[in-house]
Amino acid sequence: MNRNRRAWLQYMAVVGAGAGLGTFGGLARAAGTSPGRMKLGLIGTGRVGGALATVWAKTGHELMLSSRNLDDDKALAAKLGPNVRAGTTRDAASFGDVVLISVPYGALPEIGKTVGDLLKGKIVIDTCNPFVNRDGEIATWAREKGAGLASAELLPGARIVRAFNAIGFARMGAAHEQPGKVGMPIAGDDKQAIETASRLVRDIGYEPVLVGGLAMGRYLMPGTPLAGERTPDEIRQVAATLK
Repeated sequence: MNRNRRAWLQYMAVVGAGAGLGTFGGLARAAGTSPGRMKLGLIGTGRVGGALATVWAKTGHELMLSSRNLDDDKALAAKLGPNVRAGTTRDAASFGDVVLISVPYGALPEIGKTVGDLLKGKIVIDTCNPFVNRDGEIATWAREKGAGLASAELLPGARIVRAFNAIGFARMGAAHEQPGKVGMPIAGDDKQAIETASRLVRDIGYEPVLVGGLAMGRYLMPGTPLAGERTPDEIRQVAATLK
């Protein structure tokens, strides 16, 4: 059985069972409750992190925001409601059962040094993309190694799932209005981490599509065949052509 076929079967086994349930956000709005609420730590609240935080807060998750500007995070937390707080990166890493990292790739080594001990054993959603013109030599290294494997090396012990990398941030805050229409390619090696990340992807309004292990994370970034908005089936078709 080839690798792409194994990835597809793993996807069906891990995340396919929940596909008919719709998004967590839709269920929460319909019932007026927040079943399965999670504690999420966000390191980086820029365009991607801020958009995701806004939707996750509406679906009832508890959030701890962190970035280089605590005052901005406090203002965003106040806007998003009582289940959202702001703190340091160590506060966010300690708080979250799941930690989202959404920073320039060049900042990942420092993240590893400052909070790496708190991330060991935790599910980490990695949205970071290496751009040579912004991040320099580390981006060149990450592209050669593959962004998924590079992130795992920089954050040893973290249970990494790459997601929210291949689609632009502009519509992330509105995807829940048409849940499941657009697929979100994700990559990871840990089944439980994939399952949990898939729930959170659905909360935002996308249908998660597992394209393979972290080695396939090299394709989850702009400029690759998986970049841009596609239906879930279209993503599976493209992913099946990649090695």
